[in-house]
Amino acid sequence: MMRLKDWARAIKRDVHALWLAARDPRMPWYAKAFAFAIAAYALSPIDLIADFIPVLGYLDEVILLPLAILLAIRLVPAEIMAEHRATAAAALKKPFNRGGAIFIVAVWALAAVSITWWFIPTAAK
Repeated sequence: MMRLKDWARAIKRDVHALWLAARDPRMPWYAKAFAFAIAAYALSPIDLIADFIPVLGYLDEVILLPLAILLAIRLVPAEIMAEHRATAAAALKKPFNRGGAIFIVAVWALAAVSITWWFIPTAAK
């Protein structure tokens, strides 16, 4: 189980590193474009294949996305990837800002209550 967690942390670090590399001016344009596309897809809630489709639904997360991440890493020059991996690893070690998360959840809850209040007709008096 620890190997799977370590692998997931490495993938998370590498996706963040690819995102950073995609914005690095030292990168070749084709590697920059591919790294940006893969990082954006990995961080996006939208899937290529919908998850509710049996077996195929998780194909992109389990097989296609890790392979695309590996290809993107190979396109990034080694010294640039090492630099951005170190930055991404340091970012993962920073403490999570619970106050910011609570604020975001509160804003969404307030929006949900407001929308509900707006659309539910009030009882006739």
